[in-house]
Amino acid sequence: MEKALEQYGAPIYVRKQIVHNTHVVRTLEARGAIFVEETEEVPEGAIVVFSAHGVSPAVHQEAAQRGLRTIDATCPLVTKVHNEAKRFASQDYDILLIGHEGHEEVEGTAGEAPDHIQLVDGLDSVAAVQVKDPSRLVWLSQTTLSVDETVETVTRLKERFPNLIDPPSDDICYATQNRQVAVKEIAAQAQLVIVVGSENSSNSKRLVEVAVDHGADASYLVDDASLIKDEWLDGVTTVGVTSGASVPDELVSEVLARLAAHGFDDVEEVESVEENVRFALPHELRKDLRATV
Repeated sequence: MEKALEQYGAPIYVRKQIVHNTHVVRTLEARGAIFVEETEEVPEGAIVVFSAHGVSPAVHQEAAQRGLRTIDATCPLVTKVHNEAKRFASQDYDILLIGHEGHEEVEGTAGEAPDHIQLVDGLDSVAAVQVKDPSRLVWLSQTTLSVDETVETVTRLKERFPNLIDPPSDDICYATQNRQVAVKEIAAQAQLVIVVGSENSSNSKRLVEVAVDHGADASYLVDDASLIKDEWLDGVTTVGVTSGASVPDELVSEVLARLAAHGFDDVEEVESVEENVRFALPHELRKDLRATV
């Protein structure tokens, strides 16, 4: 978004939040980004960015019909799931999409093959699944789920449908997985785990759940340091801190500073995996940047 604002100038419209983080959205709004719910709110001929969570083909079509200039910022890991959905649908498979109802990513993926995809929203949904042909059945997942809960859901599905096929590769985002692995290690040593992230961030909320499930007495989700309550720290000797995948580093630093002011100034870093993956800019933006060089 920053590169797009530099290249095209304000305003630039964004369908949904570019990422699920309140501070990122506010910062971009201050620079001239306008966030809308649907493309029909965007003036004809304007630039609209599709968020990292992806959109359905119908949304692309609506934008084209209205003459909008689109920049598709869909995360490549989400695009991979879209491509898998299209491929399996073309082979007439039923697709069980494990994810949260109403999440933008789920809506975008389901829109790739609506006649073939059935949403499975956790263990409680497994019993209601109905398929045309149990011998042609595959599961895919939202990229920001709890790894452990997804494994449990798949296990339950395979009890009902032994021929259920796994996706060619893991659908859950590497950043989501890495953070969950690290939180398990932190939670085993910390009484309290603070997760920096926004309430509408699926991967951040999963970290709170993972922390409590793996040994922490309590875990709280905060957008920033100002939301930490002093009573959370009463009687606590060890605090773990982590963040969602889209959280700016400075917000984590501010949380650490707030904790240091309360006496938690001995910091030990836990790193489960070094992350060095970098994704290219959206191709529409790359093309225009090259043209101006």
